[in-house]
Amino acid sequence: MKKSKSFWVFLVLSALIFGVIQFLMNTGIIDDLYSNMIILMAINIMLAVSLHLVIGITGQFSIGHAGFLAVGAYISAIVTMKLELPFFVAILAAGIVAALAGLLVGIPTLRLRGDYLAIATLGFAEIIRIIFLNIDYVGGAAGMQVSRLTTWTWAFVCLFITILVIVNFTNSRHGRAAISIRENEIAADAMGINTTYYKVAAFALGSFFAGVAGALQAHNFYIIQPTNFGFLKSFDILIYVVLGGLGSISGSVIAAVFLTIISTYLQDYPETRMIIYSLVLVIVMLYRPKGLMGTKEITDLFRRKGGNNHDK
Repeated sequence: MKKSKSFWVFLVLSALIFGVIQFLMNTGIIDDLYSNMIILMAINIMLAVSLHLVIGITGQFSIGHAGFLAVGAYISAIVTMKLELPFFVAILAAGIVAALAGLLVGIPTLRLRGDYLAIATLGFAEIIRIIFLNIDYVGGAAGMQVSRLTTWTWAFVCLFITILVIVNFTNSRHGRAAISIRENEIAADAMGINTTYYKVAAFALGSFFAGVAGALQAHNFYIIQPTNFGFLKSFDILIYVVLGGLGSISGSVIAAVFLTIISTYLQDYPETRMIIYSLVLVIVMLYRPKGLMGTKEITDLFRRKGGNNHDK
């Protein structure tokens, strides 16, 4: 009953947010600059939440998320620009191919742990970038021109589905198994949980939504280049998760929104942006080592208030 109620509250709030922003865009109150920032915000939230599933829920330290973003971006661009298929097909193809790439990487590498896994995923992201860099079919180093098809509606629908699926996965028995791996993999394995299976499943699911975000990002600008998907992009996405709190989807969303706003206003000063990112991380690690939200969700705060009022 509580889950059903929370779902309807989430649905109503989502519809309200979508309607208000759409109305402000249609009336011109939100101009093109801020419209683009809101769409970029939705894409970054998708990236943060999908990586959060891998790092925050399953506890696997991956820094190669930009590789799956690149796969989704280029696959979707090929589908729309070369094959001339609808944007919906491109988004779906981007997610599926990115998930397959996640399986391809996850099956052999997720037996690794800690720094070794991080190095392996980073290596994968660089391999993907170099491959696209040397394929003339997609423009090589010069990049590939893409039609601008991403709208606020597409971004919102994809974001809504991403959050809904990952929250439901987290709250399911599969999610609890993944969390047990994060807490103590040896104990989880001793209790009969197939740790490799759940790690690969979470990795593939996170990769799928990273690919969808890549499709949206590719069609939000007029050109995509391999340089857009380097190590710094993976680092950006990692910051969203660490800043928000390892284990908190709400924290990842808040961090993605906050840092997207900073990035938008500092896009002409990339060096300054990285300095601010670094300072924010240092401050958070000093005063909030578990991130802004830790392992708590926004809904936990309301439950606590409700519980206190009930006790009174």
